[in-house]
Amino acid sequence: MIYKAFFDTNILAYEFDESNFEKQRIAVELINKWRPSGHMIISTQVLKELYVVLTKKLRPPLKDELAEEVIRNYSKLEVVILDPSLILEGISIKRRHKISFWDALKVTAARRANCKILFTEDLSHGMRIAGIEIVNPFK
Repeated sequence: MIYKAFFDTNILAYEFDESNFEKQRIAVELINKWRPSGHMIISTQVLKELYVVLTKKLRPPLKDELAEEVIRNYSKLEVVILDPSLILEGISIKRRHKISFWDALKVTAARRANCKILFTEDLSHGMRIAGIEIVNPFK
């Protein structure tokens, strides 16, 4: 990979979701392709959300120890830290593009890390927001 890609929480969570084999297969394939490249980017927001999804929303949920290990492993990636300037930029992107604040923070984090694409199923596939291409890998 010669460019960076930001991964949303939902893509990472599907790696552990055995209730949807097709999405799990696609997520694992995408992660296995990008992770070794060193160009797979996440944010502190994604780490927090992923822990909650894995321990509270996933059926069956992961045990805390395993979820902690997952977070520890993903923490080794390039992680964008949410700071006040990123939050304020997110508010601006939210208003300008009429998307959720949480999605705007991910777009802003992707932009800060100089990503070209954001893998997510929460925004419309093919959209461009703040110079970031939105890609839904399940489309």
